Amino acid sequence: MAERQSNGLGILVMMAAMAGFILNDMLVKLAGESLPLSQIVVLRSFFVFVLLSGLIYFQSGFSTLAPLREKAVTIRILGEIGATVLYLSALFRMPLANATAILQVLPLVVTAGSALFLGERVGWRRWTAITIGLMGVLLIVRPGLAGFDSWSLVAFSAVFFMALRDLATRQMSPNVSTFAVAWLTSIAVGILGILLAPFEEWQPVSAGSLLFLAGAAGFILLAYVFIIMAMRTGDIAVISPFRYSIILWAIAIGYLVWDDIPDLPTQVGIAILVATGIYTFLRERGQSQQ
Repeated sequence: MAERQSNGLGILVMMAAMAGFILNDMLVKLAGESLPLSQIVVLRSFFVFVLLSGLIYFQSGFSTLAPLREKAVTIRILGEIGATVLYLSALFRMPLANATAILQVLPLVVTAGSALFLGERVGWRRWTAITIGLMGVLLIVRPGLAGFDSWSLVAFSAVFFMALRDLATRQMSPNVSTFAVAWLTSIAVGILGILLAPFEEWQPVSAGSLLFLAGAAGFILLAYVFIIMAMRTGDIAVISPFRYSIILWAIAIGYLVWDDIPDLPTQVGIAILVATGIYTFLRERGQSQQ
């Protein structure tokens, strides 16, 4: 009974985390209608930096920053920088649901990367799931057809930087604070935005855009907290498939805010990605119980 209640709480928290991530994307996309990428990156990073600085200070002071000199932390931050630039560039130019759906191949890419670079064992069933999942992405991206959008490839490229980030995260020592890593990442991404600024024309920031970015920073910070809670609550193999609830959030928000409705091939691709991802997690659960 206790385990069942724990899993139920974990599922709710995971779905809340996915809602936080997609609300962040929605607000950033809205801000992108009037502001360039570099300006958005700098302003959102500033808000995240302020929020995390206060959180770290009241939690344990800044003594948790010492382990951030690890090589894995540096690699993770580089992955985050690449993912931020590529994904936000694509997000500004394609429907929210499509961009979100492409990101759902991430668990499969991480699985493949863990086998190729970290020496983890991946059987033929999981390789088959990875291959089928990539076919689902191709249905969404559709290279060579009339529905092809080059920004879909940009979003797909962001997945590989996200995989680099996640694989580096696995290599970090346990004494590295999650909040401290996020704090340092906000600084690095903010510096990147400043470096990109000379190549874009910054615009006056309206009160609405500032509110969007402040809200985005708050939602993404809450999402980070919720997903940490989810991963520490209940059975991970039961909770993890509910990551895919983000697609439902994305479709609903895309329709309500931008009147976007995914076409049939995109819907089929989304279904394939969700099915292969859930299969991978259920397979992991079955092996862990043997």
